[in-house]
Amino acid sequence: MKRVILIMTCLVFGILSNTWADSGDTILGEWYTEGNKSAVKIYKSDSLYYGKIIWLKEPKNKEGKDKVDTKNPDESLRTRKIIGLNLVWGFQYKNRNKWANGKIYDPRSGKTYSCEMKLEGDKLNVRGYLGFSFLGKTTVWTKKD
Repeated sequence: MKRVILIMTCLVFGILSNTWADSGDTILGEWYTEGNKSAVKIYKSDSLYYGKIIWLKEPKNKEGKDKVDTKNPDESLRTRKIIGLNLVWGFQYKNRNKWANGKIYDPRSGKTYSCEMKLEGDKLNVRGYLGFSFLGKTTVWTKKD
């Protein structure tokens, strides 16, 4: 009987540990974008995941002022600062370290793309695309220590 209880206990803990290991919250934290040009903090609100710019390698423009969102197609948003800007938003955790149905904004062009992300160790593959994901571009973000 003790043996059966021990086996059942091991099975329950094994199932629970796999559930905890496959948590969408593994993406939370700070990430350097490709080329270490900026850092993005991924956070969760309700059941969705978002990421805002918290650091820029070059935070000032040529005039020495904070960089702002000058390329935004909405003229009323062109004065908002890049630091603090939500770069990615609306992601749902799917499973196996994959997040989908989100958006990514490119402040250099003012364009917004559909986006999906996949975590592989301390690397986050961020794929922006129009229409179909195979018609996109992937950048790799690195977990900040």
